[in-house]
Amino acid sequence: MFLYDSVQKTKCKFEPLIEGKVSLYVCGPTVYDDAHLGHAKSALAFDLLRRVLEANGYQVTFARNITDIDDKIINKATELGIAPSQIASRYTDAYHRDMSAIGVHPPTLEPKATESIDAMVTMIQKLLDKKHAYTISNDDIYFDTASDKNYLSLSNRQSSENISRVEKVSEKKNDADFALWKAVHDDSVSFDSPFGPGRPGWHLECSAMIDKYFPNQGMTYAIDIHGGGADLLFPHHENEAAQTRCATNHELARYWMHNGFINVDGEKMSKSLGNSFFLKDALKAYHGEVLRFYLLSTHYRGDFNFNEEDLIASKKRLDRLYRLKKRIFGLTADVVDTEFKAALLEVLSDDLNVSKAYALIDELISHANDALDANAKDKMYRQKLISSLTFIETVLGFGSQNPYEYFQFGLDEATKAKINDLIEKRSQAKVLKDFAASDAIRDELVSMNVSIMDTANGTFWEISN
Repeated sequence: MFLYDSVQKTKCKFEPLIEGKVSLYVCGPTVYDDAHLGHAKSALAFDLLRRVLEANGYQVTFARNITDIDDKIINKATELGIAPSQIASRYTDAYHRDMSAIGVHPPTLEPKATESIDAMVTMIQKLLDKKHAYTISNDDIYFDTASDKNYLSLSNRQSSENISRVEKVSEKKNDADFALWKAVHDDSVSFDSPFGPGRPGWHLECSAMIDKYFPNQGMTYAIDIHGGGADLLFPHHENEAAQTRCATNHELARYWMHNGFINVDGEKMSKSLGNSFFLKDALKAYHGEVLRFYLLSTHYRGDFNFNEEDLIASKKRLDRLYRLKKRIFGLTADVVDTEFKAALLEVLSDDLNVSKAYALIDELISHANDALDANAKDKMYRQKLISSLTFIETVLGFGSQNPYEYFQFGLDEATKAKINDLIEKRSQAKVLKDFAASDAIRDELVSMNVSIMDTANGTFWEISN
């Protein structure tokens, strides 16, 4: 398996620290608002990575943190007149719902910042003891970037490069120094510590959590893979790496992976541009699998230009898979198509090459339709086809829905109930041989743009395109 390492800037053969096992940590959301498409793209990229690693036989421990205390959360809580914990809980639940809707598996571990304060305090104390951190007059504690001879080795920046994204504080020794602990001297949210009441710096969070949940066993690296959005490479991941290096005498991760940005109709997603597209809104208009299929269709490292025209075209591509699935619906597989499985896993094991994976799936669908047209009763072929579609579900996470229900998306429950009631009445009319009533019900359903399929497994329906 080969993965692109952001530090070496090349694809590398993946070699885990412990044979057969993979430790993967991805920066999760700061839960002060609903998830947007950028959150979805990152979550999908690393969900795919996890699935491909598992398909290759690795036992994966996947951690994704929740930042549940932050100035943004506190400000939102103040604005709404409720506790910060309520804001964090509300948007954590919303994040989980949205990720589940697009098929993202829950992480193995999901540590919260507020549950890891002790680990952060411990790391700060180590950095103070080793003279890698210092306290200023207001009791804030900063990391001394000049004390780390390897600082900037992760992002490969020069010290003279623009550091406008770091905070400006007059007492800092160096412009690039960053807060480890922010002292609190009023009645705002704070945590007790040997340094006095305060809140941890954001950069500290992941380093401390990795140290807590992935205890080092004398190895050069704490974990195998650390991931996140490309915007986190500097300064966030650079600072994480420095903290861990200086506090623990080992490196944070062997491989660093970063997904690209989301653009909406050509503009980088940014709330300042007013084009931050919430995932919950997209899910009202499109099935979660449609969004998953579309957002995965561009390589994870590339920037993704989200526009509805491409989304609709992508949906039609996924529709082809579901129309094929309808042709073999209700059958089970006792054999495995090892050739297709090996081919799909091979391209995905090459740094998650989804373009080639989607091309293989398109080819499978075309060949399968031709084969079924030629001999629909070929049991061995149909079973191999089912196994191939099942593997697609497992490793790529789409194609798992009932194919008829997939084409019912967008209808409210009342309309679905009415359609199901009409279908039941039609079935009763057919049993009674009241064909006039049966035909009248079918005509009514057709007027509602409903297409009916009578099969050996029962009557199914969908909305006609």
